[in-house]
Amino acid sequence: MYKVTPNPPHASNAAPAEQPTGNVFLVSPNIDTETLLANAAENLASANQMATTLAFDLDESQRSIALGIQQLIELSSLLVDRAQEQVAPAASATTS
Repeated sequence: MYKVTPNPPHASNAAPAEQPTGNVFLVSPNIDTETLLANAAENLASANQMATTLAFDLDESQRSIALGIQQLIELSSLLVDRAQEQVAPAASATTS
């Protein structure tokens, strides 16, 4: 059988290949803090909406648990919002 692609060149100064860490998802180290916080805020808003919607489909005891989770999400969202204000105070003031 004929091999269509050639073998890579052998370089003695080639960088060693990175070892897999076992992580399926990684956050790029090149992303700035403001972008990370914006994405965290969007994720929390989505989780908040899902927990709220789910809570009203459950019976009383389970609803209390779902609303407790929703409250934790909302509190975390407040923390992220405050961190965003500290990272970019001028941008937050102009959009409000």
